[in-house]
Amino acid sequence: MISVTDLRAGITYEEDGQLLMVVSYEHIKMGRGSANIKIKVKNLKTGSTLEKSYINGAKVSDVHVQKKDLQYLYKDDVFAYFMNPETYDQIQVDLIKIPEHQFLKEGESFNVSFLGDDALAVAFPSKMIFRVVDTSPNVKGNSATNVFKEATLENGIQTKVPLFISIGESIKVDTRTGAYSEKA
Repeated sequence: MISVTDLRAGITYEEDGQLLMVVSYEHIKMGRGSANIKIKVKNLKTGSTLEKSYINGAKVSDVHVQKKDLQYLYKDDVFAYFMNPETYDQIQVDLIKIPEHQFLKEGESFNVSFLGDDALAVAFPSKMIFRVVDTSPNVKGNSATNVFKEATLENGIQTKVPLFISIGESIKVDTRTGAYSEKA
């Protein structure tokens, strides 16, 4: 058992037969009375997210999840394929378990969580670098404005970038939102 005050983003636990991974954690203490713990969790079997609330001192069932750094190889319509760089074993992960699969980049290393031999989730870095493959011509002198234009990245994602970005340049993209972060 683990105390709900020890839950943080990325921790996996079990409740009512469901495997839940914490997405966000908030500790709320108001005046008198006990504190409340509000968390947003992702159901690892269904992929749905929900919010839960616990009183301070509650406990949940701990799950021992093993994490491995695996190299992404390719994907098809159903699975994404990863390779263990130490043993060269290939592991397939159902794309339903990877809602951000459009950010998978060949050759990149990703942290994959396992329960036994079953892959549960793939953790993405908060920002990744992608090359711009299509956008309108850049406009000189617009480096400090808040005006954006559409761009297509090497992974096929459409995002808005500042006017000074041109084709072939690399940019950092926030993997949580898909938005432009900065020039790489």
